[in-house]
Amino acid sequence: MTAQAERTTLDGQLVGYWAREADRLEALAAAARFGWQKRRFLRRAADARAREAQSEARETARASGAASPA
Repeated sequence: MTAQAERTTLDGQLVGYWAREADRLEALAAAARFGWQKRRFLRRAADARAREAQSEARETARASGAASPA
């Protein structure tokens, strides 16, 4: 067991954060009173899902060793 294997990266943390943020925004959209509020929350949730996917891709690339050192 090495420290490297157990270390949580920033991208690993961001995957969870963006997933929770998208869920929160979707819940707000469901409770929105006006259509423009619902659309805005849903756009923001879609952006959060895209950021989640981007962080997940970076995390997967890092885990497979494909990421170049910065």
